[in-house]
Amino acid sequence: MKKIVMYSTEFCPYCVMAEKLLRSKGAEVEKVRIDLEPERRTEMLEKTGRRTVPQIYIGETHVGGYDDLAILNKNNELTKLLAV
Repeated sequence: MKKIVMYSTEFCPYCVMAEKLLRSKGAEVEKVRIDLEPERRTEMLEKTGRRTVPQIYIGETHVGGYDDLAILNKNNELTKLLAV
């Protein structure tokens, strides 16, 4: 399974839902807590062009936020993207 990196904060309900969905697929999620490491917020903004969390990477692919992840799952594309 590909490496998953998710920029998140502690109290973000969409981050919790995204992590739950990914874990239901058997994925391990590496969380980058931008509330604890403010310099990583700048990194996230530069990489994604977005200010909101979660911002999810599966391998080298920027998925986007929770809504984007949920659409991939609904269209049966998430499992394919997670595959090695």
